[in-house]
Amino acid sequence: MKQYFSFQWHITDDCDQRCKHCYIFSEHCDKTLDAMSWEQIKKTFDNCLDFCRVYHRLPYFYITGGDPILHPDFWKLLALCKQHDIPFTILGNPFHLTDTVCQKLKTYGCEKYQLSIDGLKDTHDWFRKPGSFETTLEKIACINRAGIRSVVMTTVSGKNIEEIPAIMDTVVEAGANVYAFARYCPTSQEKDSNIEPMRYRKLLEDCDKKMKQYQAAGCKTYFNKKDHLWTLYEYETGEFHIPDLAKTGMIYGGCNCGNCHLTILPNGDVYACRRVQNSRVGNVLTDRLSALWSGSMETYREYTQFKKCAKCELLAYCRGCPAVASSKTGDFYAADPQCWKEIEGF
Repeated sequence: MKQYFSFQWHITDDCDQRCKHCYIFSEHCDKTLDAMSWEQIKKTFDNCLDFCRVYHRLPYFYITGGDPILHPDFWKLLALCKQHDIPFTILGNPFHLTDTVCQKLKTYGCEKYQLSIDGLKDTHDWFRKPGSFETTLEKIACINRAGIRSVVMTTVSGKNIEEIPAIMDTVVEAGANVYAFARYCPTSQEKDSNIEPMRYRKLLEDCDKKMKQYQAAGCKTYFNKKDHLWTLYEYETGEFHIPDLAKTGMIYGGCNCGNCHLTILPNGDVYACRRVQNSRVGNVLTDRLSALWSGSMETYREYTQFKKCAKCELLAYCRGCPAVASSKTGDFYAADPQCWKEIEGF
């Protein structure tokens, strides 16, 4: 278990956008917007700290929504984090960011602010809303000026996969401190992200070449290889080696679900992973998180149950993305639909 434990905390569903790939609204277009009351926020906060005391971990909050800045008690929550000296990252929209707001975020201890770019201008604005692309690029500089690390994230699908290398160029030019991408997890209305395995491998190959070129040129943007299939790719290219001292049965990397991460929704529901639609394990307002962790969360730590990964030498390091697999099949332990590795007997 890692030193820090991450709580992805959705404090509100309120948002300025209705993105086509949003988990909140994709299946419930008429959904009532949930938001935690201040008393519920304090109760959740205390429950998270209790969890960390029990398991000797340090808390780290990823505060999000919706757009968390729209919550009326947003700044009170940040003050609570500062009071307890707890680091946090904001995952939000660009629309309410100004130099004054970003400086205030920095004062409260915000380490990173994550924005999304899901395509070049026309594609991104189709996913999100007109004007969002230009506003997002503009606010990267605003975040940087405040001394907060700017993070740009792309959700990759068949709709935008051809644009990813150009998106990389765009965010580097805009001065983003960190860039990463992860794959779209289809909702129950869809079952496939429309990416063939070898096409996805080709994307990793193309991006790897571009990253190396940027690094050689002294580029200051850090490329976070977030998708765990990067491990498989680098294993094949020789950049990743299984350590000689690796112990059988130990988990060293790969998906954090079940070992150092939980998601909390505005209604208090606790999910093993926000991207796994059927992964509810309890409710933070009625259940003690430390009890859920040693109880219902065990369902997501049965590593020998992975249909394909359990037969792979990279089980302890990769496992692809169970959320993508679950989106397609409903089975957390099913094979990652973009994994191209051939395994005997599968």
